[in-house]
Amino acid sequence: MGSSSGIHPYRDLLTIHEITGLHPIRHPIFSDLIAHRVFVSPQSLIMIFGSHSYVFTDRWSDDSLSFLDQARALGLDCFEIGVGDDVIFDRTATRRHAEALGLELAISPGGAWPLTSDMSSEDPTERAEGLAWQKKQVNTAHDLGALAYCGCAYGHTGVIKRRRPPPDEYARIAEGLHALAVYGEEKGVTIVLEPMSHFRTHLVNTPRQVMQLVDMSDHSNLKVLLDTYHLVTEITDYAEGIHDVSDRLWGIHACENNRGRPGTGILPWNSIFGAMKEIAFDGHVIMETYNSSLGDFAYERAMFHNVCPDAHDFIQKGLAFLKDGLA
Repeated sequence: MGSSSGIHPYRDLLTIHEITGLHPIRHPIFSDLIAHRVFVSPQSLIMIFGSHSYVFTDRWSDDSLSFLDQARALGLDCFEIGVGDDVIFDRTATRRHAEALGLELAISPGGAWPLTSDMSSEDPTERAEGLAWQKKQVNTAHDLGALAYCGCAYGHTGVIKRRRPPPDEYARIAEGLHALAVYGEEKGVTIVLEPMSHFRTHLVNTPRQVMQLVDMSDHSNLKVLLDTYHLVTEITDYAEGIHDVSDRLWGIHACENNRGRPGTGILPWNSIFGAMKEIAFDGHVIMETYNSSLGDFAYERAMFHNVCPDAHDFIQKGLAFLKDGLA
């Protein structure tokens, strides 16, 4: 593709990225052109590669800012920070540091989270507490300048109810998610829902389930993140799963079946990469695991394998694998 002005889409978008560190797909000069696919073909879409903070540290703090520098030096454009009631840090300092580096931020729950704060609960008081707690995380995202709040906002991770789902379960969750999406839109934060394995939640395990909940919640500020690790026990066709959520797919958590580095396990990466190309995916690809060199951190997260003894090695080799597969 080309234009009368002589702009070469892929080369010039890459030049902006390399010189400024900004993601050209989100540069305002190109927004209208990209929206109408004037200059950018599916083959020239540039994905945003990132890492979760747990690859580097067990808890974010004011002493963690150097990890943003490391992530940028390793070639990443996005950084997801685990938050919670016990994760205390200067949000302004983190925001300014990330902005100076040209790093996009996202957040997700990973720290302390009261069990009674659950938007899926049968108890209306607990559902109200759940919505209030989720709004507090959106406020954190807003203060950080983060683009998205990702995770299991529809319920509470680690809560698994071994019974048939009540007929009104999704309806009451959808009511809370709609309210959260409205609040997120007001704060400039996208709400991103992540299906998780049946070892983590009974509510939303598959791409089709998350789309059902998104449709019922009925708000454009709700998006989807697929985690390649969580899906390994829930689906048999990754390509089909990616296509099922293509209209709402915000990002991919990229890791192996054992939470290891992408490309070192049994996941069908050719199928995953192929589907991402077929839907012209240009969102976030974030590597996630638990650093297994940080004392008992990985064990506390129920990861009993030494899957990430070296954050830099994990990111360098994982990023190379992902970029090669998506080229």
